[in-house]
Amino acid sequence: MARLPRWEPEDQQFWKETGSAVAWRTCALTTFSLIFSFATWFVMSAVVVRMPAIGFKFTTMEYFWLAAIPGFASGILRLIHSNFIPVLGTRPVVSISTIIKVIPMVWLGLAIQDTNTTWGTFMVIGFLTGMGGGDFSSFMPSTSIFFPKRLQGLAMGIQAGLGNFGVSIVQFVAPWIIGFAALGAIAGGPQAFTKVDVLKDIAVTKNASGVVTDVVAKRADLAAATVILRDGDVIKDVVINETATTKNMKVELKKNAAGLITDVAVKKIIKKQIYLQNALFVWVPFLVIAFILCAIFLRSVTVPARGFKGQFEILSSLNRARTHTWNCTITYITSFGSFSGYAAAFPMMIKTIYGGFDGAPDPLAYAYLGPLIGGLIRALTGPIFDKWGGSKGMHWTTLGQIAGCLALVFGGFLTPTSLGQFQGFVWIMLFIFLMTGTNNAATFRQYPIVFAYSPAKGAQMLGWTGAWAAFGPFIWTSFIGGAITKFGSAIPFFVGVSVFYAYSCFINWWYYTRKGAERFDYGNSGGTWWDKLSDSEKQEMKRIDLRAA
Repeated sequence: MARLPRWEPEDQQFWKETGSAVAWRTCALTTFSLIFSFATWFVMSAVVVRMPAIGFKFTTMEYFWLAAIPGFASGILRLIHSNFIPVLGTRPVVSISTIIKVIPMVWLGLAIQDTNTTWGTFMVIGFLTGMGGGDFSSFMPSTSIFFPKRLQGLAMGIQAGLGNFGVSIVQFVAPWIIGFAALGAIAGGPQAFTKVDVLKDIAVTKNASGVVTDVVAKRADLAAATVILRDGDVIKDVVINETATTKNMKVELKKNAAGLITDVAVKKIIKKQIYLQNALFVWVPFLVIAFILCAIFLRSVTVPARGFKGQFEILSSLNRARTHTWNCTITYITSFGSFSGYAAAFPMMIKTIYGGFDGAPDPLAYAYLGPLIGGLIRALTGPIFDKWGGSKGMHWTTLGQIAGCLALVFGGFLTPTSLGQFQGFVWIMLFIFLMTGTNNAATFRQYPIVFAYSPAKGAQMLGWTGAWAAFGPFIWTSFIGGAITKFGSAIPFFVGVSVFYAYSCFINWWYYTRKGAERFDYGNSGGTWWDKLSDSEKQEMKRIDLRAA
């Protein structure tokens, strides 16, 4: 039977005899599928940092756009997905959305092997990979419907937290699996990987005419190997003798019409073979397995709803739904929008901000750590917010996000002068991921409580807010890339996002956290606004919601 005839998770007897087993089975299967949805959603951010080294000639901003476009697509698709579960049910929606993601994985795996593939083609494929983020707005409403309110924070925290591991998994697996012919000849041959880094360890002095008058190597080992040939005050040539630390380095000189040197660049070149397509094809069998399991074992439930048109009643004035929809949207962009945005932008930030130093870090060696921490804390803190209430967690973690952003700005980590600052940059970014992950766990407790009078609207709210937050990778990546391109650093972005966080923090405090707040949530231990209403007040809100006589 595809659709269950009865579903009453708040009935303790029903939950004990029937509901619990079905709900946790559904959570396990949809979580397994969600992991690989997130992997396919963020696979472009893992691949794009390798594309320049195998021969693609796109601009820095074009690479940022490739990392951003899956987020744009997922936001649009989540707005659609947010309507599906209450109307169509869990089984068909999750099953179909899982198997369809095979298409962009295969297409991207083939396209990445041809350096003649256009940027526009990659943008189309990148848009399709956004399907992996779009269906999140079906997963969360499904889970909220299957569980009683007292367990929703736990269940959705586990699901979203483990699902987020897909982001860290794809960024962790990619550098390993592209290093050898893991999938055999059927997946295609290797690409020639040539990494060229312009070192920032060289200081060049020029006169008023733009002619180089001095070249100083900042590192002792590089200075010892650097030979400067002069003719009086004029530098004629710069040579770097080969040593253990200067191997594969070369000097590039720019000269004017008179033959005088106007610029000096030292580059480090690394060559090897990689199989970048492996990072795409590896997810195909997992998607197929997830589809089969979901199609066989998932079930759908019926909840009070008014069809697709009724889903948009969260934008009406009934029970002040519009106000709280706005509030929840802002706070969810602050939590999950930030998490997904930083996860998509982190690899390119490492490459762009710290990639020019000698010994620059591999972005994918660190990028997976942020999503891993955020996903883990998201899964672990659900029960805490069931007890304490979601609004308190959202309040303090949003303040933590502001502190992290300001530390990056005023600590100089966005405009580094040496590779020594990289460790501090990573630690602060990981702290921000910790805060966004914890914040995200708190929202899953909070939103169903805000709309406690209607399980259908609580589920739809999770889908709706998730849709707007899914634009996070697009907004964060494109805005960070734009700031770096136009202003030379990401400082304007982090200042701006701190102001946005402050606004979000105020909204959450005023409506949900302060004493006497309109729809407070102090957890299972302290009670909620809904618990304090009389039975007649609850029935009136439900009557207004359904427009019953």
